[in-house]
Amino acid sequence: MKQSYVYILKCSDDSYYTGVTSNLTKRLFQHESGFYPECYTFKKRPIDLVYFFDFTDITLAIEKEKQIKKWSKAKKEALINGDFDALLNLAKKKF
Repeated sequence: MKQSYVYILKCSDDSYYTGVTSNLTKRLFQHESGFYPECYTFKKRPIDLVYFFDFTDITLAIEKEKQIKKWSKAKKEALINGDFDALLNLAKKKF
């Protein structure tokens, strides 16, 4: 099966961009070079790859990308830092 990747970039304004691709090297080059002027990262360069995870099922990769895009900045940082205890606590709903 073909590999797919979910990745998180840290932008120059300290925001995060989450994406999915089947060619991580090529996609990073596109972000770094400003290949797509309409892309979120175009005016927020330089960017740094801070997290990626590989999948063998593109459907699962797309689902995970959509899920992460909805997360708060704090929750994304917990994932990036491998702080899974914080990740669980940030996932709890406050009523």
